[in-house]
Amino acid sequence: MAERARAVSVAEPAAVSAAAARLGRAEAEHRPCAPVRDLLGPTDIAAAYAVQQRVAQDRLSRGARVVGRKIGLTSAAVQRQVGVDRPDFGILFDNMDMTGQAGAVPSERLLQPRVEAEIAFVLGADLDLEDLDLRRVRAAVDHARAALEIVDSRIDGWDIAITDTVADNASSGLFVLGVDRVPLDRFEPREVTMTMSLDGREVSTGDGAACLGDPLEALLWLARTAREFGEPLRAGQVVLSGALGPLVPVGPGAAVHAEISPLGSVSATFTSTE
Repeated sequence: MAERARAVSVAEPAAVSAAAARLGRAEAEHRPCAPVRDLLGPTDIAAAYAVQQRVAQDRLSRGARVVGRKIGLTSAAVQRQVGVDRPDFGILFDNMDMTGQAGAVPSERLLQPRVEAEIAFVLGADLDLEDLDLRRVRAAVDHARAALEIVDSRIDGWDIAITDTVADNASSGLFVLGVDRVPLDRFEPREVTMTMSLDGREVSTGDGAACLGDPLEALLWLARTAREFGEPLRAGQVVLSGALGPLVPVGPGAAVHAEISPLGSVSATFTSTE
């Protein structure tokens, strides 16, 4: 990762350091912390992304590897749920991917988990051009997969403003990808439909239009933003494009299943802590 995103200009580095330290302690001690907006202010997005990068550098120094990005807060329903009004993005690391664990999600790694169903795009080409548009973004996608994102917050009680969630790596937790790999010439992302169940009970429904009108628009927003921050999207990376419907709180022992037509299904089982 770049030492500092080009788009970031922070007036008080001490505040960034203090916020990163607070979030780092919350993760290390496995105990939620107070919001960081008292340090950053409620609207200083540049400072919040500087904190996110500081925390990410710490993870990289401990051996984590970047495998993609997540786009957050793309659904109006989710924005209302968490009280923010714009999308954000976070970084996906290799140890967040539970796909190879057959969807077994370790509850002990999570603090206040919620789950949402979405489209994951897997890139076949870099997105590092200055004049990115929907045509180039579409051409860069190798395939799409159904996905469950387990969002989590280091902020106590999910008491977040936009700067809190951005600083906290866009409230990232873990994720699970479905098996089926579907190229974009076989479907339109904005036309997908989603149904998600928790322990056999339907808890969330939605469609592709819930994600900024079109998940490809969300991907375009991220591609432009990531390039602006000096870390463009690269071939092979996974992009979680944003919720297709309301997110749902989950606890140990829960079983979550989502059907995203025509991408197939994806499931996750949360381990019991008993």
